[in-house]
Amino acid sequence: MSPNPKTNKYTEISQKYGDPWIWGIYIMLLIISIVESYSASSREIASQGIYMPIFKQCFFLAVGAVSVVLLQRVDYNKPAFLYAMIPGLAVITVFCLIYVMFFGEIINGARRAMTILPGVTLQPAELAKLSIVTILSYIFAKSQKNQDISTNGLIGAAVVVALYGGLMIRSGLTNTLLLIAISGSMLLIGGAKFKKIGILMLFFGIMFGFFVIIKSSNDKKEEMFKDSQKEMQYTATNDSLQEDMPSGMDARQEVARSGTWKKRVNEWLNSDSLVHKPITAKNQQEMFSRMAQANGGIIRFGVGKSRECSRLPLAFSDYIFSIIVEEWGFVGGIFVLLLYLSLLGRAAMIVRRSKRVLPSLLVIGMASFITFQALFHMAINVGVFPVSGQPLPLISKGGTSILVISIAFGVMLSVSRTIANYGNKKNKVEETPVIEGLDAENPTEIPVKNVWK
Repeated sequence: MSPNPKTNKYTEISQKYGDPWIWGIYIMLLIISIVESYSASSREIASQGIYMPIFKQCFFLAVGAVSVVLLQRVDYNKPAFLYAMIPGLAVITVFCLIYVMFFGEIINGARRAMTILPGVTLQPAELAKLSIVTILSYIFAKSQKNQDISTNGLIGAAVVVALYGGLMIRSGLTNTLLLIAISGSMLLIGGAKFKKIGILMLFFGIMFGFFVIIKSSNDKKEEMFKDSQKEMQYTATNDSLQEDMPSGMDARQEVARSGTWKKRVNEWLNSDSLVHKPITAKNQQEMFSRMAQANGGIIRFGVGKSRECSRLPLAFSDYIFSIIVEEWGFVGGIFVLLLYLSLLGRAAMIVRRSKRVLPSLLVIGMASFITFQALFHMAINVGVFPVSGQPLPLISKGGTSILVISIAFGVMLSVSRTIANYGNKKNKVEETPVIEGLDAENPTEIPVKNVWK
């Protein structure tokens, strides 16, 4: 019987360019990003001009697309690639996180960014999401033992997640929770037993609670100190005292994050219907985002006809999903959700056909990072999670986020292309490990006759 021509064509594309499904999802997200970021940019248009916001978005998307094309052509087995993506990226990320913790720019009450060049900023929290995937992939691949992750591997993973979580927790609570979700999914693919996963998650919960208690106490002391300084400033009668006041007491002052978290969680837990509540500066994000979603109805064809984008703060970033629902309706929101879930599902299909655990962890880790971040963003928009900043991957505006997500897509395509070439006489891959100790077999592999059907 002659082979299926469609299957041959599909395999040929996969061997040359990487998985076509991942390419399709990536291109669709690019189209949505260009359309919806322009629709949600009315506030920026008023201050920057009609073309500047879309020009910036297209520029970052173009740079990201170049990164994807270049990365998908790189064999992930190459030592230079692995050293750059694992220890190299980790060193840069930790340095940037520490720098931002003490000297970073304050955005929305928290130190989140650092200036690289005039007008160009970097948010290390986005880098950390990418770095945690590569580090955990390496740790779990090195610590495979009898199709399980060794105790030393779990301890190493716990230390890494705790370190990154501690450095990121001041930049946003959801970033830390996202790291925990990513590590949990990678533990499953790595073959860890449920008992070990439970123990590790319990450890994360205890460490998180312990850290929040300490930080809450420190924030209270810091607030008391600032209040006393303000009283001194108001009662001072000479200019010399004013000159001795601590700096940073302006509108851009860093907010005590533990108090902000408690307030947001309490408002979320105790919130009734927003219908009868007046719109205030404190709840305008929730109110206008719900109004935007209500305008969309079940289905709507209203691209560029958003009514709330001019009133909704951060409509182009933290609340762009609400604008998507307003312009495309409930059906449009479900379509975007299915795109991200399809990415995770496709990654799972690739994982079960990989012979080694390292590429499996890289693929599922990148897909989990993108999908969980999208789910967090949507949950915040619809009120399932408390208010917190989290961009919608590849759609929200933000140069760092777009570039990081693009790199994640490039890595997935690189691994999928390498796996598709397995058994190809012209491109022998996954047969000889490049770095010693990374040859552990994939415990979730399910061999099939037609690998790409």
